[in-house]
Amino acid sequence: MHGTVPGTARQPGWRQTMSWLHTWGGLVCGWLLCAIFVTGTLSVFREPITRWMQAAPANGPPGAALGLQDRLQALHTAEDYLQQRAPQARQWQIDLPARAGDALQLSARGPDGVLQAALDPASGAPQALPPIRQTEGGRHFMSFHYSLQGGLAGFWVVGVVSMGMMAALVSGLIVHRRIFQDFFCFRPGKGQRSWLDAHNASAVLTLPFLFMIVYTGLAYFYTSYMPHALQSLYGEDRQAYSRYQTDLNAGTQAARPDLPPAGPQLAQQLQLAQSLLRQPVASIALQHPPQGPASHRFTAQLADSADSRRMHNLAEHVSIAADTGEVLQAPPRSEPAASARDVHPAIEALHMARFGGWTMKWLYFVCGLAGTAMVATGLLLFASKRRTRSDHGWGRATPAVYRCIDALNIAALAGTSLASIGYLYGNRLLPLAIEARASAEIRLFFALWALSLLHALLRPARSAWQEQLCALALLCMALPLLNAATTGQHLLLYLAQADGLRAGVELTSIALGLLAAWGAWRHRLSTHTTPPARAARPGPRQGARA
Repeated sequence: MHGTVPGTARQPGWRQTMSWLHTWGGLVCGWLLCAIFVTGTLSVFREPITRWMQAAPANGPPGAALGLQDRLQALHTAEDYLQQRAPQARQWQIDLPARAGDALQLSARGPDGVLQAALDPASGAPQALPPIRQTEGGRHFMSFHYSLQGGLAGFWVVGVVSMGMMAALVSGLIVHRRIFQDFFCFRPGKGQRSWLDAHNASAVLTLPFLFMIVYTGLAYFYTSYMPHALQSLYGEDRQAYSRYQTDLNAGTQAARPDLPPAGPQLAQQLQLAQSLLRQPVASIALQHPPQGPASHRFTAQLADSADSRRMHNLAEHVSIAADTGEVLQAPPRSEPAASARDVHPAIEALHMARFGGWTMKWLYFVCGLAGTAMVATGLLLFASKRRTRSDHGWGRATPAVYRCIDALNIAALAGTSLASIGYLYGNRLLPLAIEARASAEIRLFFALWALSLLHALLRPARSAWQEQLCALALLCMALPLLNAATTGQHLLLYLAQADGLRAGVELTSIALGLLAAWGAWRHRLSTHTTPPARAARPGPRQGARA
């Protein structure tokens, strides 16, 4: 009596359930994921992008590195200047020149405000810093990548979307049982089969990278997504995280009782600090609080991560008591063994490519492009596959729903790319004297993104794809010309002056423009060569009715 009623539908199996999760979870999260991947891929080169957008005048190849005696002379110049101009300041900051031709930069903070100056390190004469444009630079792509530039709400949206991608990766492995076999079988010009092959190939090629980048992105913000453990130990006030970081970093640098005092002279302290550091001293922070002992902090230059065998590379520092010269903190004499406190820094380095030098950054960039292609082909596959079924899952609204899906697909990939290159164009075209110029560049990014969606809604999908890809190709390849017209700087000048960072930005822009042009050409070719869809053959019942 309680058996299964004949004719009732069976419950979906495990793979069918995972297929549903992969399809709809990937679709709902895919549009934002595509934009997050595009900006995250660009943020790998946020330092070169910032340097290019600042448009500082190029001063030729970098000079020779300064020796210890030259930096001692620069320190003497800085000390004399600050003693005359800001003797009562509570904090001095001295940024020593690293190479010949660099300026000595000083700042002092005290009751009278903030004093800033740039001096010639030898003579002490005032030296004008090169003018730079006010811009957020490559940091905008990084901020959009983890928060959509939307504050706390955007931060949580990115977290939810990242969890959706993790679920899509796992369910995709369960659904596609032959995914590794299909990786070696790409069939172009086959419609849906080609999109599926491209989706599988890009997924298998970057599968370890995708799992790593999504997991580390979530684990990097573990204290924000799961704050209760931290709050139970350190409280919920604003200083809780600072106390947590103090306990976490305790023991990484401690006092060295085996070292003799350096003495009260700043030059003597610099020499002692330099003997304890593996890189040249880059900056000195002199703290003179109204209450408590004064201390001097000597920070070394950040070593090239390509030369380090450690994944977590931070600038070393030495703290010395101002009056007695006693070493308060110093790096350990030998390389410290790995411990539990290195887990989170390693996760941070893995997600932000802070190891392996430029070779690793380029590898992340290529894998990021492949991950973007994986998400984009999945979105396009959904639209193509569902449309050929000729079903009406949404009733009368089915054509409008598919129209919106097509528009969102276009805005997610082509629109985000157009907004990104338009962000660089805004940096060159917006007036220099405009108020809140950095914010205006970001608003232009979002305006172009919204215009891309509007254009995709108003135009047929095929036309919108081709027009936006053509516009993207044109803007990317014309970026060096815009730079030459607005700043007088150009690619050949960067190459002649060995400025690889800014030259790399323009060369990469040209390469991405060629890639977009190839995509537009292939899309146009497929539009003119795709045969018309054949009418579905009538079944037995339909044939009888006919």
